[in-house]
Amino acid sequence: MRLTKLGSGLISVLALAAGISMAHAKSDIVVAMQLEPPHLDPTSAAAGAIDSVLYSNVFEGLTRFGPDGSVNPGLAESWSISEDGKTYTFRLHEGVKFHDGSDLTAEDVKFSLDRARGEDSANAQKALFAGIESVEAIDPTTVKVTLKEPNGSLLFNLAWGDAVIVAPESIADIKSTPIGTGAFKFSNWVQGDRIDLEKNADYWGTPAKLDNVTFKFISDPTAAFAAVMAEDVNAFVGFPAPENLPQFEADPRFQVLVGSTEGETILSTNNKQPPLDNPKVRKAIAHAIDRQAIIDGAMFGYGTPIGTHFAPHNPDYVDLTGLSMYDPELSKELLAEAGFADGFSTTLKLPPPSYARRGGEIIASQLRAVGIETEISNLEWAQWLEQVFKGKDFGLTIVSHTEPMDIGIYARPDYYFNYDSPAFKELFEKLTVENDPEKRSELLKEAQKMISEDYVNGYLFQLAFPTVANAKIKGLWKNQPTQATDLTAVYWED
Repeated sequence: MRLTKLGSGLISVLALAAGISMAHAKSDIVVAMQLEPPHLDPTSAAAGAIDSVLYSNVFEGLTRFGPDGSVNPGLAESWSISEDGKTYTFRLHEGVKFHDGSDLTAEDVKFSLDRARGEDSANAQKALFAGIESVEAIDPTTVKVTLKEPNGSLLFNLAWGDAVIVAPESIADIKSTPIGTGAFKFSNWVQGDRIDLEKNADYWGTPAKLDNVTFKFISDPTAAFAAVMAEDVNAFVGFPAPENLPQFEADPRFQVLVGSTEGETILSTNNKQPPLDNPKVRKAIAHAIDRQAIIDGAMFGYGTPIGTHFAPHNPDYVDLTGLSMYDPELSKELLAEAGFADGFSTTLKLPPPSYARRGGEIIASQLRAVGIETEISNLEWAQWLEQVFKGKDFGLTIVSHTEPMDIGIYARPDYYFNYDSPAFKELFEKLTVENDPEKRSELLKEAQKMISEDYVNGYLFQLAFPTVANAKIKGLWKNQPTQATDLTAVYWED
């Protein structure tokens, strides 16, 4: 009996040890996504894939977005606003350290905001900081931001990934070795394959529940399906093959989260390139497009039609799809009125996401039906950023703008689709300084109508965001109020 008890006890001990080992294994996670970041500095590039990996995980701002889109305290524990709305005084959390062990101070905040708004700034959202007149470090934990004019969106703007706080000494290597203040530290980057993060044991806030995170990059939808089915990855955020979602939903090993995004998917149009500089031609293109056919064919029904650059879930959204309903005969008439009865040719440059590649083929066919021929070029993400976003060397392209509340890009004449409207700029200036919620709502609605009636771009659909994950993973964001894979509250259920 004693031998039996000893054997039983030994078995129990071994089982307990195995359980500990399994528990340890479940503090790690492998998360797949389609696009790999071109580099790792969110303050000097437009690529949303950078934020997808690093936002909140590695880098933090004064404020941060919550999973519901709310703006919450970040590195700033509190703030006060002057009566005239032009001075914001931020109080920083004490004891915050960068991953290299150095202290976060108000001087780092000043450096980061001054760098973002400087004349030589490479920040893709430099316009967010244009209204700042000065930034002062009052003491190590107090920062005063003075604005040229009141800006009701400042706290919202400071939550963007482009506004994260960085240290001056980290800038030289930030693109390959990011050093932030977040709950995870950068560990390793095998380009073309993965990025590894590890838990920041000295994190100032609520510690992460995971010890190690690996982001895997799988661009091909077929490979994505295979990796999830084989459980080579634990989650795939922004799963690129929506046709496979019913299969995952029927498999008890997985959970499928289909959330909304801030991603206005558009047929972006070069407004300065003839004949696309002609509003009638742009209107003709809009009426040549069957949005629902694109949603069904490229996204297998996942997506919400839009008629302007605004998220349908926003309370100020205006449904303007009626201004560009599918009407190929009207499209042909407009082309003839514009002097292109026989049509014309242009380029259609497509980035890697499946919504662009699949949607591009459908749109090319729809445009061909009204006489518009498109020369399709499939570009890698870095090529798209260089040729289209920076070089403006394109006629048409398809891209989803995932930044929150980004209608302000239409007030920037140097933005890549080259829309230059003094009337819109004047309207947006009014919106920027307006703090009254009802008046802001009316101005936002007017802004939506203006760009829709100018047919600046072809407005297609609001991007759905499907995530397929192991059924035991908890804490993943369902919706995408900003482009982020925030893993700071993610854990494995026992």
